[in-house]
Amino acid sequence: MDSSDSKSNRQLRPSPCYSSLERKSTTSPSVIVIGAGMAGITAARALHDASFQVTLLESRNRIGGRVHTDYSFGFPIDLGASWLHGVCKENPLASVIGRLGLPLYRTSGDNSVLYDHDLESYALYDMDGSQVPQDLVSKVGQTFEIILKETDVVRQEFSEDISIQRAMSIVFERRPELRLEGLDHKVLQWYLCRMEGWFAADADTISVRGWDQEELLPGGHGLMVRGYLPVINTLAKGLDIRLGHRVTKIVRRHTGVKITVEDGRTFLADAAVIAVPLGVLKSNRIQFEPRLPEWKEEAINDIGVGLENKIVLHFDNVFWPNVEFLGVVAETSYECSYFLNLHKATGHRVLVYMPSGQLARDIEKKSDEAAAKFAFTQLKRILPNASEPIQYLVSHWGTDISSLGSYSYDTVGKSHDLYERLRIPVDNLFFAGEATSIDYPGSVHGAYSTGLLAAEDCRMRVLERHGEVDLFQPVMGEDVPVSVPLLISRI
Repeated sequence: MDSSDSKSNRQLRPSPCYSSLERKSTTSPSVIVIGAGMAGITAARALHDASFQVTLLESRNRIGGRVHTDYSFGFPIDLGASWLHGVCKENPLASVIGRLGLPLYRTSGDNSVLYDHDLESYALYDMDGSQVPQDLVSKVGQTFEIILKETDVVRQEFSEDISIQRAMSIVFERRPELRLEGLDHKVLQWYLCRMEGWFAADADTISVRGWDQEELLPGGHGLMVRGYLPVINTLAKGLDIRLGHRVTKIVRRHTGVKITVEDGRTFLADAAVIAVPLGVLKSNRIQFEPRLPEWKEEAINDIGVGLENKIVLHFDNVFWPNVEFLGVVAETSYECSYFLNLHKATGHRVLVYMPSGQLARDIEKKSDEAAAKFAFTQLKRILPNASEPIQYLVSHWGTDISSLGSYSYDTVGKSHDLYERLRIPVDNLFFAGEATSIDYPGSVHGAYSTGLLAAEDCRMRVLERHGEVDLFQPVMGEDVPVSVPLLISRI
């Protein structure tokens, strides 16, 4: 068990399997939650607090899912989710983070897809190591915004959906003056690369109709300085969590559900909350009996799953400028790259290389050592005096069979309503996770809010069946006082 496992979840006692007769004799209704990521743990917590018998089955040997805070450097490093997007009272997760007193480092005051860091916090370099003038970075950024506004015009005119990349090429045909050359073109490709990073996908697969449909909360983007694991551990406290329990089959009957795990053991309950990543649902590693309805299968198949990885480089000295983001500009967005400077936010001598889309898939084929070397080579191009890293960490969200991707996005020709379709319950099966959030897909607060929603739907449905609905009980989460997380100001 690695160091990111919480102590409260180490009591892996033998798993009892109840017959339906035994279960009926207990007073409280029972639910099995599948997947101990943010959505699953949130649903389990809410149902546990509503006096349900809750068993949480997790395939990994740790909790958190795509939240994975690693401590092997001696301090927290998030290999998965690391930001709160929208530091404000409207963010459903802000009150939890605020009550824990966890500080955030604000990387942008503008919560937009294009800028999760403010422009003055970038240092961009050409492949020859020369820094791009800041006024050129700003000027090209303004051009990119104009290009995206023009893609909206294209979107209105076309009855069928097209990709962001195709829409941009149409804009260039119509308005050749927006075509950039030389260094300007390379900086534009870097902006496109950053946009692709937001969706963890390539521009030729991202829907022009759906790319801006998510709701962006105010308050800017906040980096979790101490990592996300304290939030996960707090929500998980006291829950019955079974690690190393990979679910292979889900049988639903009108009387309840029967869940089978990899070693053949079975679990019975009144209902189940399915909070596994979309990539896992797509892989058909979990067999449903009877099959899920066609509309549900379509939602699973048609929502895109992107890939973004992190290659974390730890150094014994700081040789880079005191900015939040280092960027490498190039002829194509595939060749562009960027490093998050954790030293500015946390004081640790760490740079995080963050490839996405096809580049991330190509790098994932390499060994960890080769991947770290590749990232360091990119760094040496712009900072020739860079010293070798003393340690490195590499994530593998695409090949990890418990995730099979990073997070969801809108693919060409598919409706944004698919997220809601994925969320809708099927009999006594309830669905949660970032890919079931129509407002906040691809985000931790999206996963959290769908966990609450699935728990409330499940609670009402199960109690209704038991004839025990209390119409005067407050809806989960309604009576929680809101406190906004502490923000660390920039230096």
